[in-house]
Amino acid sequence: MSQPRSDANRTRRRELYDAASGGGGPRLLPWTSPEGKPCYLSTDGRGYLSTLADSIETAQLSMGQELLEYARDATAPGAKSLSATEYRWLARRLTEALTDALRVADSRGQRITDHEEATEGA
Repeated sequence: MSQPRSDANRTRRRELYDAASGGGGPRLLPWTSPEGKPCYLSTDGRGYLSTLADSIETAQLSMGQELLEYARDATAPGAKSLSATEYRWLARRLTEALTDALRVADSRGQRITDHEEATEGA
């Protein structure tokens, strides 16, 4: 009776490790194909492309934070008014930053969901 439990524990530990390391399924990458389609990576979460994707996600979120601070300053009461072109530029950059942030959240959320499913199945 202890042998099946040991196998079940080993399987559970492997599933938890895979989920925590991003190895539970394909990872949504923070870039798209030239056609605009999503790119995925089958990984254990430790390779060059995983590290590159992590770095790009960090840069995207940092740039979004800086842009948000700029937008807050530009739209604060008493701030100097921008031209229509400058507001349009700001709106486009904010749209890009939001798109990046949502993609990062989606990618990370998919990895968290895998972890939760592995934990619930135990």
